[in-house]
Amino acid sequence: MKTTFTRSLTLAAAMAASGLAGAQESNQPVMVEIKKLSMDTALRIAKTAIDACREQGVQVAVTVVDRGGHPQVVLRDVLAMDLSLEVSYRKAYTAMTFTSPTSSLEDRFTGPFSVGKVEKVLLSAGGVPIQASGETVGGVGVSGAPSGETDEMCAQAGVAEVEMDLEMASF
Repeated sequence: MKTTFTRSLTLAAAMAASGLAGAQESNQPVMVEIKKLSMDTALRIAKTAIDACREQGVQVAVTVVDRGGHPQVVLRDVLAMDLSLEVSYRKAYTAMTFTSPTSSLEDRFTGPFSVGKVEKVLLSAGGVPIQASGETVGGVGVSGAPSGETDEMCAQAGVAEVEMDLEMASF
């Protein structure tokens, strides 16, 4: 009886293993290519955003996040407030997460338990997603201008600086 049980268990294990192997052979690749911004491209975005705000007479902080929401480049102009660092990060994170300019999200989540209350999410103008060939590869957030509209204009200037390069990039 013990031998029959052991054989049954072995057969069941073999069938399960072959089933798992079959599931792994489905349409799922073994490796996945992930598109990421180069540091130089992220730096160009941030520097252009700083320069655009300087032209408006404003000193700001800029954060560029990668597709995972991790800061890739952080710049703070000399007179930008310390708080603008955290705010620029949250705007970049939110724009990347929702693949949408943060100004379009300001009135979207208004309930007391809405997503707008989640840590790192900031529903205030000044964040713009960074996209390449229709895929979100990051986000840029700007903080420190007297209005979110100015912050967002500077963020958009940063993305516009590399937009053609992103669209023409080979993946």
